[in-house]
Amino acid sequence: MRVEAVGRKRRSGTGKAVADPPSPDRPAAVRRALRSLVAERGFHGASMSAVAKRAGVATGTAYVHYASKEELVYAAYLEIKSELADAIVAGVDVNPERDVDPADRWRQMMRAAYRHLSAEPERARFLTQLEESPYRVEAQCRLDAEGNPLQALAAEPRLVRLLVRLPPEVLYALSFGVLVKLVAADVSLSRAELDRLITATWRAVTVA
Repeated sequence: MRVEAVGRKRRSGTGKAVADPPSPDRPAAVRRALRSLVAERGFHGASMSAVAKRAGVATGTAYVHYASKEELVYAAYLEIKSELADAIVAGVDVNPERDVDPADRWRQMMRAAYRHLSAEPERARFLTQLEESPYRVEAQCRLDAEGNPLQALAAEPRLVRLLVRLPPEVLYALSFGVLVKLVAADVSLSRAELDRLITATWRAVTVA
C-alpha cells in the first residue's frame, strides 16, 4: 500500500514548492507563530497572513484550523494558561502524607511559575499584550468556562481561608500577574530577590 505524503505543497515567493508541516503539527505551528509575533510586534503586527508565513503554512491552511484571528488568539491564550498551570503543578509538593504549610505551598507555586515563564519569555509577553487588549474580556470568559487552572490550584481549603476576599482577577494581578509583567519586561531576579518578591505577594493576597 502506498502512503501519500502528509504535507501539502505550496509555492514560495521564489516559485519553489514548499511543503506545509504534517497536518497534526499545523495547528500547533500556527499557535506558536501567533505567540511569537504578538510577543514581538503586538496584535496589530500579527495578521493571519503574517502568522501563516511564520508558521510555514499557507494562509488558507491557517484558516482551516482557526476560522478567525480571534479564535486563534483565544486558543493560544488557553494553551499558555494550561501550560503555566501544568508547570506549577509539577513544581508543587502534592504528597497527601505531607502537611505543607500554605505559605510554603505558595512559595512553591510562585517559584515554579517564574521558572516556567523565564524559560520562554514570549509566553509572558503574549499574556501581557492580551491582558491590555480588547481580547481580554472574552479570553477570560473562555478560560473561566473551561475551568481556570490557576484558580483550581489556589482552591486548597487552607489557602482559601487565608486569601483576602477580592475578585480572582485582582488576586492574580497581585501575584502571578506580577511575575508575568516582570518576565515580559526582561527583568531577571536572583533567588534572594525572587524569594522577597514572593513574600511580598503572599502578604498582599492573604489576611494578616
